[in-house]
Amino acid sequence: MSELLRAPAEIKYAEELDWLESVDDGPKPFSWRLSPKMVRLFILGSERSDGLDREISQKWYGDRSFVERSIVTLASDRGLLLIGDPGTGKSWLAELLSAAISRNSTLVVQGTAGTTEDHIKYSWNVSMVISKGQSRESMIPSPIMTAMETGAIGRFEELTRSTSDVQDALISILSEKYISVPEMDSDNIVFAKPGFSVIATANSRDRGVNDLSSALKRRFNFVRIPVVTNKKSEAEIVRFRTEELLRRHQIELDVPPTLLDVLLQSFADLRASAAAAGSDDEKLESALSSAEQIGVLEDAILHSNFFGERALTARTLASSLVGSLARREPEDLAILNKYLHGVVEPRSKEEGGSWPEFLEGGRDAIATLS
Repeated sequence: MSELLRAPAEIKYAEELDWLESVDDGPKPFSWRLSPKMVRLFILGSERSDGLDREISQKWYGDRSFVERSIVTLASDRGLLLIGDPGTGKSWLAELLSAAISRNSTLVVQGTAGTTEDHIKYSWNVSMVISKGQSRESMIPSPIMTAMETGAIGRFEELTRSTSDVQDALISILSEKYISVPEMDSDNIVFAKPGFSVIATANSRDRGVNDLSSALKRRFNFVRIPVVTNKKSEAEIVRFRTEELLRRHQIELDVPPTLLDVLLQSFADLRASAAAAGSDDEKLESALSSAEQIGVLEDAILHSNFFGERALTARTLASSLVGSLARREPEDLAILNKYLHGVVEPRSKEEGGSWPEFLEGGRDAIATLS
């Protein structure tokens, strides 16, 4: 695992999954590796009332009902569609569910404008077809077909980014649970084994790009993942991801709680400003999600470690925030400048602490980018 840039959940938490499987005596649907209760426990973490001999870490932060509804859906014959704003943890939840249920979260199709039907069904090894003809041996199964053949979970990221032709091909897979291979005369149907299901994700901001047909919608249960706005939950998410980052890079650097509070408050202020804005031009292009907060903090930590004094400062945090969120010029810079003058400047005078340095760092970053 140390040689992997990013280990999938089933490798990263292999020891934990092995232990849960060894003590799991609950009923398991189909070919599931863990029972539904243990899947939930793996994702949300253990509590004292669970009566386990060891603690299981929490890996996804959100409402318990979202996880339970997702698990129940996968235990049925319907697909699961996780929908929400960018950075709300949809893909991470899909990965954790797949890892706990199938011990394989890598059977993934990435939806883009260039995704074709071959990507969710099969393609051919041209050289083998020329030498031996079309057969199962010369077929290249898609991740979805592999999931069908093994009774595992297949994942489809950014479903609404793919064209209607690709979405229509998924309808037959979800309803009929088999794929026909008309190029072959025999052995030309691949049937899904029990346990097969599909977890798709969709960005709610992509509405209108390639809207799902009513036929495809009927084959999914929708679970809407909202942006986390509770400060305590958001702090836990950011702290969890930051600790992972520090371990991965082997960085010894403290993140002062006061600076974490500054980051959380800044995002809360900017979200409130976006909610009150009268038009899109008055809003940052950023979704201001927890994932983007983590990105801002990660950038600041790495900059402090490599180019600073190995101590995170409010100035560096402000510079990272401006650099990460100013995606449109001059619109986003104007919004951030208005925030600094209208909100951060009065707060720095009233509260002091890290805010004056944060204000100074933000102004310098805007001046550099302007």
